[in-house]
Amino acid sequence: MTLVHLTINFCLSALTRRAMQCWTGKPRIILGWTDYLRKVAPTALATALDIGLSNWSFLFITISLYTMTKSSAVLFILLFSLVFKLEEPNPFLILVVLLISSGLFMFTFESTQFNPKGFTMVLLASFIGGIRWTLTQLLMQKAELGLQNPIDTMYHLQPLMFLGLFPLFLYNEGLSLSTSEKLFRVTELSPLLYSLATLSIGGLLAFGLGFSEFLLVSRTSSLTLSISGIFKEVCTLLLAAALMGDKMNMLNWLGFAVCLCGISLHVGLKTYYSKNKGPSLRQLNSKSPELELPLLRQNKDDRDDSAVEYNDEDEEQEITLH
Repeated sequence: MTLVHLTINFCLSALTRRAMQCWTGKPRIILGWTDYLRKVAPTALATALDIGLSNWSFLFITISLYTMTKSSAVLFILLFSLVFKLEEPNPFLILVVLLISSGLFMFTFESTQFNPKGFTMVLLASFIGGIRWTLTQLLMQKAELGLQNPIDTMYHLQPLMFLGLFPLFLYNEGLSLSTSEKLFRVTELSPLLYSLATLSIGGLLAFGLGFSEFLLVSRTSSLTLSISGIFKEVCTLLLAAALMGDKMNMLNWLGFAVCLCGISLHVGLKTYYSKNKGPSLRQLNSKSPELELPLLRQNKDDRDDSAVEYNDEDEEQEITLH
């Protein structure tokens, strides 16, 4: 399922890049092999493992346990953001993370079925997710790479993500899926079409989700993405309670309120600090020729030429006087 979603994301990203190129008339960025393997490959591998382990864990655990464990990714993202100096340490930031984590824990307390295998998968995915989004922020906010557009980032990440998950697919599912009646030994067409339609709809939703996530990371930070994603997880738990019969007690609703308080505090602090902070992209040097206006650059060249001619005339006068 994950490999099909990655393939759909790559095809949609390539089509969108071609449409943007035809609309603007400017070629899209294509990284060289050196930058691609050194700077994009770690992000792609971490992203593939995060998504793959998260999807895999749904075979063993419930949505509530998954959401509670996955919320620990906020702590890992904060840790790696501080290590890479993407976030400045302050007590308000730690308070936000503690509010959200404790709120989610209370929100899902005594409403889960524990499974050690699935729990280990989600916890490992949360740890890798902290590395993933920190590397994604570094990748997208480097102006010299030119991957600020989410479409360009997704286009470069999907092939390496596919290659990273393909060996796991062959080892765990390749033989059993190939010899089952769901693929090559299919006997009825309707189940196959239903599976393809379901996977295609999931791929379209994954493309929209990935685009919005990368766009948010390019504009703000990986920690903001993780904290804002808590609202998605809360909505998921509410739907699970309404559609799948999960029972909610007073402690769960108290955790829901604490979680919303943490999200609101972070949004308010982010708005306050963004007014006194410059753009997040790494800027070029102020003396770089890319930042000079053509007219100013021409005047500067004329002044340089005049200085050279003036120096030549001085040398001729000195030679004559001598």
